[in-house]
Amino acid sequence: MLIIVCYDVNTESKEGRRRLRRVAKICESTGQRVQKSVFECQVTLAEYEELERRLLAEINLTQDCLRLYRMPSTRGAEVKEYGHFRATDFEGPLVL
Repeated sequence: MLIIVCYDVNTESKEGRRRLRRVAKICESTGQRVQKSVFECQVTLAEYEELERRLLAEINLTQDCLRLYRMPSTRGAEVKEYGHFRATDFEGPLVL
């Protein structure tokens, strides 16, 4: 399934800046960054649940915001892109 992870971490304190780095590293290990605090991740249900658990362990629920969107795999889900960005085709062949 395709999920979108969006977060906003309060960086007014040193601890907040550390939280931001840890949240970004977790997201980078799972998906691709499409904007500064937005990631697209192609995951299984188990990977989704693990990602959610790891992110919730890092953020401060009183200061930060985390949003996880599960995109429907049915026809009608659409992404429009404008500007400079090269997305990874998760369904295409892997070339190293």
